[in-house]
Amino acid sequence: MSETPPTPPSPDESAEPTPVEPIEPAPVEAVAPPAPEAPPAPEAPPAPEAPPAPPAPEATYGLAPAAPSYAPAPAAPVGYPAPYGGPAPIGQVRGTGVCILLCIVTLGFYSLYWFYATHSEMKRHSGQGIDGGIALILAIFVGFVMPYINSSEVGNLYERRGERPPVSGLTGLWYFPGMLIIIGPLVWFIKTNGALNDYWRSVGAA
Repeated sequence: MSETPPTPPSPDESAEPTPVEPIEPAPVEAVAPPAPEAPPAPEAPPAPEAPPAPPAPEATYGLAPAAPSYAPAPAAPVGYPAPYGGPAPIGQVRGTGVCILLCIVTLGFYSLYWFYATHSEMKRHSGQGIDGGIALILAIFVGFVMPYINSSEVGNLYERRGERPPVSGLTGLWYFPGMLIIIGPLVWFIKTNGALNDYWRSVGAA
């Protein structure tokens, strides 16, 4: 007897069912809202225009440039010496009669003070001439030269302001050899002290 071959299993019976995986939904990405637009920056104001440059000076071709003109300085009034640039000290008016009396009472010592004081005042006023200290030394040791120096400096006060001097160094001749006629020194003092007093009054002395 022949054997009957086994029947092969049907495909439906031998194959196991394949499990079906569930389909997960794709994640939805969150969309960010659009960022607000920044306001436009304010426009910068236009820069001010630079002023036009001054025109260049014209070439003078070998000529020196003209110096700037300045107003002339005011002239110094009478009695105001240039070295000081301001009001000069004014000397004292000394009465001629009083000075002669003081010379007699002091036995001539007042004359030393008179030379010292008058030369100190003239030096401070004009900035020229000998000082009172030098005048005093000369009056003590070589007194006969002082009338010439004193009258000369009094005359210079007038000459510096363009006036004719009423006395000069020659006026000292009334002192020496004028003393030989006794009244010579008196004439010299009246002339010189009077001229000095007139000058001080002309510049404002009382």
